[in-house]
Amino acid sequence: MWTYEKRLEYPVNIKTPNPAMAKFIISQVGGPDGELAASQRYLSQRYSMPFNEAIATLTDVGTEELAHLEMVSAIIHQLTRNMTIDQIKDAGFETYFVDHTAGVYPQAAAGFPFNALSFASKGDAITDLIEDMAAEQKARTTYDNILRMVDDPDVIDPIRYLREREVVHFQRFGEALRNVQDNLDGKNFYALNPSFD
Repeated sequence: MWTYEKRLEYPVNIKTPNPAMAKFIISQVGGPDGELAASQRYLSQRYSMPFNEAIATLTDVGTEELAHLEMVSAIIHQLTRNMTIDQIKDAGFETYFVDHTAGVYPQAAAGFPFNALSFASKGDAITDLIEDMAAEQKARTTYDNILRMVDDPDVIDPIRYLREREVVHFQRFGEALRNVQDNLDGKNFYALNPSFD
């Protein structure tokens, strides 16, 4: 069970709307390496994870990814609030606007909607944790790309925070992977027994 505090994990206070910026940051809501996929990946994987420490990591990080989804959604909302029709057209935001007005809709920067195929839950401890480490690196790369594209310090600040958390999550999953490898039954650990006898 979780206790929900009605505040963002890290503050988002964007003063200048910019729908053009929102068009690519939206990828961290519903893109293949975004926060929605991450939260669902980790919170799904925890059920088949055989080790309590790794379950705790998946639960903690999965829950934090929901907080990150909330932060990115706040960024999108603040970048698109109170837009004029001219701002919408000038930013090339009209196709999104026609379908969603200024609602936050989970999609990739390329425009395709969120799909559950964006996340994996295999039920194998090593497979899932390696997937998780890769997912955190892909999310970090996406935040790196966003930082290359933005010049508003009000946007840069929370994006940098989110990027830092991806690095921490990568490290936590690495620790969980080492713990799992140290405790798996050698007969079922493919690195020790490739024939899976």
